[in-house]
Amino acid sequence: MRNSRKNIKVTAAFAATTALALGLTACGTSSDPGAGAASGDKPAESEPLVVAASPTPHADILNFVKDNLAEKAGLKLEVKEFTDYVLPNTATEQGQVDANFFQHKPYLDDFNKKNKTTIVPVVNVHLEPLGLYSKKVKSLKDIKAGQTIAVPNDTTNEGRSLQLLAANGLITIKPGVGTNAKLSDITDKKGLEFKELEAATVPRALNDVDAAVINGNYAIEADLKPAEDSLALEKAEGNPYANFLAVRQGNEKDPRVEKLAKLLNSPEVKKYIEDTYDGSVVPAFGAPAA
Repeated sequence: MRNSRKNIKVTAAFAATTALALGLTACGTSSDPGAGAASGDKPAESEPLVVAASPTPHADILNFVKDNLAEKAGLKLEVKEFTDYVLPNTATEQGQVDANFFQHKPYLDDFNKKNKTTIVPVVNVHLEPLGLYSKKVKSLKDIKAGQTIAVPNDTTNEGRSLQLLAANGLITIKPGVGTNAKLSDITDKKGLEFKELEAATVPRALNDVDAAVINGNYAIEADLKPAEDSLALEKAEGNPYANFLAVRQGNEKDPRVEKLAKLLNSPEVKKYIEDTYDGSVVPAFGAPAA
């Protein structure tokens, strides 16, 4: 996860070229199995499957598949890294990439509803336990009234963060709000203040706040070890936040997608996750380890 990668780094220039890309691909993209058939282009199955992914652990897992499993399975795989939680879905919806791998179901449901997109899950791969971290206090009991906690500002991850804080006695929230919990649903802040930030930027705020709730992938990228460094960590058992491979609705049966889904749930990938992340990322499927 901290080794150099050969992935394509996506920058702000990607967004600037969106209109041009759409114009160039209007006659058919690799995400459309029938695209180009009439014009004599190669069928989609022979084209690389382009997958948008968060750098860690998603792109790492995909690159493991690309380097070790894809060729034998007859799959050409291209990984594009994104560092936010919006572009991977919009790029998938618009056909600029064929699939994405970065999110969980509550987030996707909220995104589809708000953006009228039609992204659907294909197969669960792993869980990244969300955790509470601090550079200023050593344990939960050291968090006191007047201190500030940073939380992700997107709907589902903020709700998930508040549930973690409530489960550890730092706040109380209205019953039944679940993953939709908002700051306004806190019934007792116990004197704490909250700072809402875009999820990817929360780790950088650790020096400026007393504690922060950080998504597992961003914690790993910030050289934090969730299993060791967190003050509190989500439990894996019964957790609804498994991360999955996703596509635009209608592309679930793309033969390339089916190949990748099978590889992502293989014993080799399960072993890779367990050996690489040491409990900070856990498999969300039942294939026996090789």
